[in-house]
Amino acid sequence: MDSGAIRRRAGAALAVLTASGLLAVAAPGEAQAAGTSCPGRKVRTVPFSTGSVQVYRSGGTVCAFTLARNPGPKRTMAVSVRARGHNPVKYQGKHRRKTRTVSVYAGQRCVQVTGRVGGGSVSSGWILC
Repeated sequence: MDSGAIRRRAGAALAVLTASGLLAVAAPGEAQAAGTSCPGRKVRTVPFSTGSVQVYRSGGTVCAFTLARNPGPKRTMAVSVRARGHNPVKYQGKHRRKTRTVSVYAGQRCVQVTGRVGGGSVSSGWILC
Protein backbone atom coordinates (compact mmCIF):
# COMPACT_ATOMS: atom_id res chain seq x y z
CA MET A 1 0.00 0.00 0.00
CA ASP A 2 1.16 3.50 -0.67
CA SER A 3 1.27 6.18 2.02
CA GLY A 4 -1.87 7.91 0.65
CA ALA A 5 -4.01 4.79 1.21
CA ILE A 6 -2.70 4.40 4.74
CA ARG A 7 -3.56 8.01 5.52
CA ARG A 8 -7.08 7.61 4.10
CA ARG A 9 -7.72 4.51 6.22
CA ALA A 10 -6.37 6.21 9.33
CA GLY A 11 -8.57 9.23 8.63
CA ALA A 12 -11.66 7.05 8.18
CA ALA A 13 -10.91 5.17 11.42
CA LEU A 14 -10.46 8.45 13.26
CA ALA A 15 -13.79 9.75 11.91
CA VAL A 16 -15.61 6.60 13.06
CA LEU A 17 -14.09 6.83 16.55
CA THR A 18 -14.99 10.53 16.83
CA ALA A 19 -18.59 9.89 15.75
CA SER A 20 -19.01 7.01 18.22
CA GLY A 21 -17.57 9.17 21.00
CA LEU A 22 -20.02 11.98 20.24
CA LEU A 23 -22.94 9.54 20.26
CA ALA A 24 -21.85 8.15 23.62
CA VAL A 25 -21.77 11.67 25.08
CA ALA A 26 -25.15 12.62 23.56
CA ALA A 27 -27.01 9.48 24.69
CA PRO A 28 -27.19 10.29 28.45
CA GLY A 29 -28.77 13.68 27.66
CA GLU A 30 -31.45 11.99 25.58
CA ALA A 31 -32.12 9.46 28.33
CA GLN A 32 -32.53 12.27 30.86
CA ALA A 33 -34.97 14.14 28.67
CA ALA A 34 -37.05 11.00 28.18
CA GLY A 35 -37.34 10.62 31.98
CA THR A 36 -39.21 13.90 32.42
CA SER A 37 -42.62 12.58 31.41
CA CYS A 38 -44.93 10.77 33.79
CA PRO A 39 -46.69 7.48 33.08
CA GLY A 40 -50.46 7.23 33.24
CA ARG A 41 -53.07 9.83 32.43
CA LYS A 42 -53.06 13.53 33.18
CA VAL A 43 -55.54 14.21 35.99
CA ARG A 44 -54.86 17.83 36.94
CA THR A 45 -53.05 21.00 35.92
CA VAL A 46 -52.47 23.50 38.73
CA PRO A 47 -51.64 26.88 37.12
CA PHE A 48 -49.87 29.86 38.69
CA SER A 49 -48.34 33.14 37.49
CA THR A 50 -44.99 31.80 36.24
CA GLY A 51 -45.92 28.23 35.29
CA SER A 52 -48.01 25.19 36.16
CA VAL A 53 -47.77 21.82 37.89
CA GLN A 54 -48.84 18.85 35.75
CA VAL A 55 -50.23 15.91 37.76
CA TYR A 56 -50.49 12.36 36.38
CA ARG A 57 -51.89 9.18 37.89
CA SER A 58 -51.28 5.54 37.07
CA GLY A 59 -52.92 3.07 39.43
CA GLY A 60 -52.04 4.24 42.92
CA THR A 61 -48.95 6.20 41.84
CA VAL A 62 -49.13 9.98 41.49
CA CYS A 63 -46.45 11.76 39.48
CA ALA A 64 -45.91 15.50 38.94
CA PHE A 65 -43.54 18.01 37.38
CA THR A 66 -43.41 21.81 37.15
CA LEU A 67 -43.57 23.45 33.74
CA ALA A 68 -42.44 27.06 33.18
CA ARG A 69 -44.86 29.39 31.39
CA ASN A 70 -42.10 31.17 29.45
CA PRO A 71 -39.01 29.00 28.91
CA GLY A 72 -35.84 31.05 28.88
CA PRO A 73 -32.77 31.38 31.04
CA LYS A 74 -32.18 28.82 33.79
CA ARG A 75 -33.97 29.64 37.02
CA THR A 76 -34.83 27.86 40.23
CA MET A 77 -37.76 25.48 39.86
CA ALA A 78 -39.24 23.08 42.37
CA VAL A 79 -41.95 20.43 42.63
CA SER A 80 -43.28 18.45 45.59
CA VAL A 81 -45.86 15.68 45.97
CA ARG A 82 -47.22 14.58 49.34
CA ALA A 83 -49.62 11.72 50.05
CA ARG A 84 -51.84 12.33 53.07
CA GLY A 85 -50.19 10.98 56.21
CA HIS A 86 -46.71 10.82 54.65
CA ASN A 87 -43.72 13.11 54.13
CA PRO A 88 -43.46 15.05 50.86
CA VAL A 89 -41.16 13.95 48.05
CA LYS A 90 -39.37 17.07 46.75
CA TYR A 91 -37.13 18.13 43.90
CA GLN A 92 -35.47 21.50 43.30
CA GLY A 93 -33.02 22.58 40.63
CA LYS A 94 -32.20 25.14 37.94
CA HIS A 95 -33.95 24.46 34.64
CA ARG A 96 -35.15 26.31 31.55
CA ARG A 97 -38.47 24.57 30.82
CA LYS A 98 -39.47 21.83 33.28
CA THR A 99 -38.28 19.95 36.34
CA ARG A 100 -37.64 16.27 36.76
CA THR A 101 -40.59 14.16 37.73
CA VAL A 102 -41.48 13.34 41.32
CA SER A 103 -43.51 10.20 42.03
CA VAL A 104 -45.16 8.86 45.16
CA TYR A 105 -47.36 5.85 45.82
CA ALA A 106 -50.58 7.28 47.24
CA GLY A 107 -53.00 4.39 46.85
CA GLN A 108 -56.45 5.88 47.47
CA ARG A 109 -55.15 8.75 49.65
CA CYS A 110 -55.49 12.44 48.88
CA VAL A 111 -52.35 14.17 47.62
CA GLN A 112 -51.00 17.70 47.82
CA VAL A 113 -48.74 19.12 45.10
CA THR A 114 -46.69 22.29 45.19
CA GLY A 115 -44.61 23.96 42.50
CA ARG A 116 -42.37 26.96 42.10
CA VAL A 117 -40.79 28.73 39.11
CA GLY A 118 -38.68 31.76 39.97
CA GLY A 119 -40.78 34.01 42.21
CA GLY A 120 -44.18 32.39 41.55
CA SER A 121 -45.47 29.37 43.43
CA VAL A 122 -48.61 27.33 44.06
CA SER A 123 -49.92 24.78 46.55
CA SER A 124 -52.92 22.72 45.46
CA GLY A 125 -54.39 21.75 48.77
CA TRP A 126 -55.69 18.17 49.08
CA ILE A 127 -56.73 16.81 45.67
CA LEU A 128 -57.56 13.46 44.03
CA CYS A 129 -59.49 12.29 47.10
